[in-house]
Parts: sequence; C-alpha cells; structure tokens
Amino acid sequence: MSILVGKDTRVIVQGITGRDGSFHAAAMLRDGTAVVGGVTPGKGGTKVESLPVYNTVEEAKKATNANCSIVFVPARNASSAIREAADGCIPLIVCITEKIPALEMIENYHYVKGKGVRLIGPNCPGLISPGKSKVGIMPGSIHREGPIGVISRSGTLTYEIVSLLTRAGLGQSTCVGIGGDPVKGTGFVELLELFEADSQTRAVVLVGEIGGDDEEKAAEHIRDRMKKPVVAFVAGQTAPLDKRMGHAGAIVSGGMGGAAGKIEALKNAGVVVVDRPDLVPEALGNI
Repeated sequence: MSILVGKDTRVIVQGITGRDGSFHAAAMLRDGTAVVGGVTPGKGGTKVESLPVYNTVEEAKKATNANCSIVFVPARNASSAIREAADGCIPLIVCITEKIPALEMIENYHYVKGKGVRLIGPNCPGLISPGKSKVGIMPGSIHREGPIGVISRSGTLTYEIVSLLTRAGLGQSTCVGIGGDPVKGTGFVELLELFEADSQTRAVVLVGEIGGDDEEKAAEHIRDRMKKPVVAFVAGQTAPLDKRMGHAGAIVSGGMGGAAGKIEALKNAGVVVVDRPDLVPEALGNI
C-alpha cells in the first residue's frame, strides 16, 4: 500500500501550458505517473507532451476520470484553480504554487474542507509513492520503494533525507512535502494518522522547522495515538529571533516557534530526534 497516491492515481495538471506545468508534466510521465491531461483556460483542444488540454477541470475530469490535480498556476490565480478543482470534486489537490497570501489560504482551507476533498500545499514539492506515482516536482530517481514514510515542511531537506535513506537501503512508502507556509491544506497530524493505518509503512520520518506549532501538535498526536516509531529532525536550531528563515512560516517570534521547544515536545512524546539529517538512517536502524 501507500498513502494518498498509487498506481490508480490519474493526474491532471492545472497550468500545463506554462513553463513549469509542461516541464513537470513531462517529468512525472517519465517517472511513471499516470498523467492523463491538463487544464488551461482558452487552450482547450491543444496538446502538451501528447496530453490533451481542456478549458476547465470539469471538462478534464469528465474526459479522463482524473482523481488528482496538481496546480502550477501563478499565485494571483492559484486560489481560483484550487477552488475549481474542489468544485470539480477532485479528491486530491496538490498545489505547488508559492506566495499565495495567507488570508486567501485561510479561505481556501475552509473551502476545500467544505467540499470534502484534500489539499496538499501550497508552496510544497508534492508527494511520491515510489514505484507507483509521483505528483510533484521532486527528483524521482532518488526514491526507492520501501517501508519508511516521510513527512516534511521543507522540500530540499526532504530530498536530502530521502537520498540518505535510499543509500542506506531504506526505501520509502510515501514521501509528502506539506509546504512551509503558515496556512496549508494538510498538516503533520492528518498524515501521521494515514501512515499509522498504512500496512506498508513501518516507521515515519518527520522533518520540521522553526515557526508555528505543527511539530508540537504532531508530538501530542504521536504520544497519544501512534504505535509506529517516529524519527524527527527539526531545522533552524541556530536561527535568530524575529527573522524569517526560508519559508514564510519559518519565523520565531515572541519566544514561540523555536526549535528547542519543538525538539523537547517531540522527545517527550517518545520520538527519536537527531541533530543532523545524516543521522536519520542510523536512528531508524536502531529502532
């Protein structure tokens, strides 16, 4: 098994005629994903990478039976794209776009929840179940199928840790980049629940960073509701106060959101927390 995506995932690409959409549509196809079409208003009837382009998500879903959409739409139009996919009852929406205003994302969050569909992102690399489906921008070549689930707020740290896992012979069930914005569609807790229920996943790697309280909420959930072992790394341990580090959500302010508090909460929940990404494989081997 895997979580969220698999061999039955049929993907449409919103913004497929743009530079990023067309590039990553081709990459997903090469990595074995069932990309079945794309959506760009006004470009219906054309093709990209031999894939049909439709004017609307509704048209695309009717023609392709798509059950997943990935959004490569500029920030000014990304909220409309997310809502169009939700209105089309696409069960899984993955938004790669960054710089969507936080107030818009609050509204998008509740809109998507109200439609009963799931959003991953925004400002994220997407997700991959190696050997089954890749819905995102991560390099497929570094992943291998296996028993380790990965959840991360950081795209590039995900790549680094996945590469270390693969080289250590520890394949992955599913890797999910949830995004680094303050407001996102799906957080650690929801994904931990899915990994706990997944028969393929034997352990989970959680990659956190400074800012917000996602890691503290995850720690509480792990302590109370998880039986599978979790290894964590928290980035930003030397970050200065009141300075954003990389992601919009990565800021320590008013004494809240610091790495030390997150690490303490995770350790108190029984999580093995490592000081460096290269120690993750070893920590898993000792579980």
